[in-house]
Amino acid sequence: MRVKPIGMATTPAARSVELDAHMLAECRTAFASDPRNRQAMNALCTTPLAKAALNRSRVVLVDHSFSHHLKEGASTSQNQSGRCWLFAALNTLRAQARSNMNVGDEFELSQSYLTFWDKFEKANFFLESILGTLEEPEGSRLLSWLLASPIQDGGQWHMFVSLVKKYGVVPKTVMPETDSSSATGPMVFQVTHVLRDAAWRLRRMASEGSSEDALRATKNAAMKDVYRMLAVHLGEPPTRFHWQWRDKDRAFVRDGEITPQEFYERHLHADLDQKICLIHDPRPQHPFNRLYTVQYLGNVVGGDPIAYVNVEMPVMKRAAIAQLVDGEPVWFGNDVGKHLDRDLGVMDLEIHDTALLYGVTPTIDKAGRLSYGQSQMTHAMVFTGVDLDEAGRPLKWRVENSWGDKCGDKGYLQMTDRWFDEYMYEVVVDQRHVSDEVRAVLEQEPIELDPWDPMGSLA
Repeated sequence: MRVKPIGMATTPAARSVELDAHMLAECRTAFASDPRNRQAMNALCTTPLAKAALNRSRVVLVDHSFSHHLKEGASTSQNQSGRCWLFAALNTLRAQARSNMNVGDEFELSQSYLTFWDKFEKANFFLESILGTLEEPEGSRLLSWLLASPIQDGGQWHMFVSLVKKYGVVPKTVMPETDSSSATGPMVFQVTHVLRDAAWRLRRMASEGSSEDALRATKNAAMKDVYRMLAVHLGEPPTRFHWQWRDKDRAFVRDGEITPQEFYERHLHADLDQKICLIHDPRPQHPFNRLYTVQYLGNVVGGDPIAYVNVEMPVMKRAAIAQLVDGEPVWFGNDVGKHLDRDLGVMDLEIHDTALLYGVTPTIDKAGRLSYGQSQMTHAMVFTGVDLDEAGRPLKWRVENSWGDKCGDKGYLQMTDRWFDEYMYEVVVDQRHVSDEVRAVLEQEPIELDPWDPMGSLA
């Protein structure tokens, strides 16, 4: 069978051209013309890129002192899982819990507890989405997107809020990590198989004319299977637990038997409804000072909808700084893998001099990176400090991560302010730290983004 050529445009610039011997000869000649290419080849064939490209002039500037630095807890670790958004969100809450209960720096809230309910709610969200798209043809972009990752580990701030409002939180000692919560891959694989099987059966039943009651019964049976599988991997989450502790002053406190919701209300009582999600999306088709949401993005059916206020970068920075100066950490989403030295714990546009090795300097801007698949939000962390100059301008930012204590400053990273400009996409702050104009955007009818839009990516 003859394969149709790539591209059928008639203009010379758009016509597909095969690589020929002349082009290959030009590439070889260009490579050989500069001995630095051979030096770079010798280095990278024996040394990891991050080491070979490490920019010494930036390394010596690493300094872990900050003009504003909040009290911090011990580093946490998500291990081999993608639960950064849960870890980051719980780390913002545990600062308040430590203060309210006067417990030590090692205190943590249970990530495994919310992992269970997130997976269970995502399973329900997925199956309800399948039931809502029964007319969608197989192979369509929407159905393929829904089937791609029904219960992946990632999430967003409003998804966290929905979980906490419905299920509360518990101390980590009440529901500790398991092998499967720390390495979620096999569990997610198995549950995803069951969910895709249920989706296949539901769509077949619908095509054969089954009643809504029959479809609902099949869906409910699948949810029972998912609950059982999650409980096998993570343990059953508690509905009540006995809570008592000895605080940092050695005083003993007994709270008795309480529910996860009561624990949240008594010992954290954070007003999550007062938080606002600010994003920075500079693509010209997405104007600033508008409210956005993302289709089919969520976990709890009936929970808080995703609501992003798109703002210019100075607005985002001022809000984050105001919250840090006020003594409260800031949850944020970013593209952590870009210009990161993991060992040093530094996010710096110049930390790796790849241009020297490759002789190539990409010029694509932030909007272009979003549009052309080069960047999106991939990770959530927490700001716990900022270094301001004499004029109040940020120089660098202190970051609480969830990769353990081996990188950076005992697990804490630092971000240059220029890196913030290029790869920061979202911060969550209290509404009192933004202007009336920004708060008013929340009253707008949200613009719906496609499910696959990069601003719908999960941290």
